[in-house]
Amino acid sequence: MNKHSKLIPFVGVAGVVFVLDQLSKWWLLEVFHIAQRAPVRLSENFALVMAWNKGVSFSMFSHSAAWMPYVLSAVAVVISAVLVRLCLKSPHRLERMGYAMVVGGALGNVVDRLRFGAVADFFYAHIGDLGWPAFNIADSAICIGVGVLLISMVKHPARP
Repeated sequence: MNKHSKLIPFVGVAGVVFVLDQLSKWWLLEVFHIAQRAPVRLSENFALVMAWNKGVSFSMFSHSAAWMPYVLSAVAVVISAVLVRLCLKSPHRLERMGYAMVVGGALGNVVDRLRFGAVADFFYAHIGDLGWPAFNIADSAICIGVGVLLISMVKHPARP
């Protein structure tokens, strides 16, 4: 399989993740005006909220310095470039799809950092007072993509 036939599905999956993430953020911010609302309870264990994440996963490395979004964006772009390279080397379709999901999500969050200085998170899952940090479609795609990569690693272990 040549590089182009590997790249087309990769770009498609990453592109769908990126577009869905950006469309959901646009709708929640610009149409639904989530930032002006109190949390919107959708079920007993799920709500829409407005949370700005200035760090990475779970707000790690959160910093209010004006340069921080650019540093985090640059790191995400470099990691994404490495993942594209790994995708092109992989003979396994499942692994390539995992990389695509991670890259699409990472780039969706890069746009937020460059536009707003932080990542817009909206979805809040909880059981009583115990909750998962707010997240977005990009975050979900990254987590699912990493899970897909782990499954692919188990399914296709590297040969020494």
